[in-house]
Amino acid sequence: MSVRVQSEDFDTGAELERLSAGNHRIGGVASFVGLVRDMGSGNEVSALTLEHYPGMTEKKLAEIEAEANRRWPLDASLIIHRYGRLKPGDRIVLVATASPHREAALAACHFLIDWLKTDAPFWKSEETPQGERWVEKRAEDDAATTRWR
Repeated sequence: MSVRVQSEDFDTGAELERLSAGNHRIGGVASFVGLVRDMGSGNEVSALTLEHYPGMTEKKLAEIEAEANRRWPLDASLIIHRYGRLKPGDRIVLVATASPHREAALAACHFLIDWLKTDAPFWKSEETPQGERWVEKRAEDDAATTRWR
């Protein structure tokens, strides 16, 4: 289990390689990489800034990750979430899970990204031609999380 909150970018391939290195019991690795889009709520976005409270954020991400490990037989899991000012195309988040079987890896990865969208303590603001604005929670994200309750 591993959680990292960082400003610097990450190498997806290297992170996935480390996740399963040396563990030949693992039969499936599932991953999700979130990227900054150039559009948000119908407006052009030139940058996205993510803020967080150090300590509190890592603790909450670890709780979400621990829940995934309670629900599915995972051999490894990883959450890397960035903060700071990011531009369209930049990586924001990597969620990866590894298990002896693909079903558990896929379900746990899906669970983690759904929960991160609603419960991870990050605050996002978008830079648009109309100015800077805070990103509000979306009903679709809440609905996705509800199905895991």
